[in-house]
Amino acid sequence: QVQLREFGGGLVQPGGSLTLSCVASENMLRMNTMAWYRQAPGKERELVAYVTSGGSINYKTSVRGRFTISKDDAKNTVYLQMDNLQPEDTAVYYCNSRSATMPDAWGQGTQVTVSS
Repeated sequence: QVQLREFGGGLVQPGGSLTLSCVASENMLRMNTMAWYRQAPGKERELVAYVTSGGSINYKTSVRGRFTISKDDAKNTVYLQMDNLQPEDTAVYYCNSRSATMPDAWGQGTQVTVSS
């Protein structure tokens, strides 16, 4: 079972930036996909961005151009750089891994609050 740990959440003003990190306990090259999801209060969890083992990337429409997902396979870490944050980005952000050889895994979540 892969263990995922997220870092980097916090409180930021509108227009500000944060970078989230997710460290995997297993070699990330074994993962087909690494992704970031978020869940706002009273809403369902939604996909924010993902990156495949081959480097393909996709984003939720509302964050495209503001968020950047990247990964460092040598460090077993995936990042989410979030710029121009808005109050509607407030949520708990979760890291997720998917693999053909291991069960899907989720991190514990990290709170991002955008407020003045």
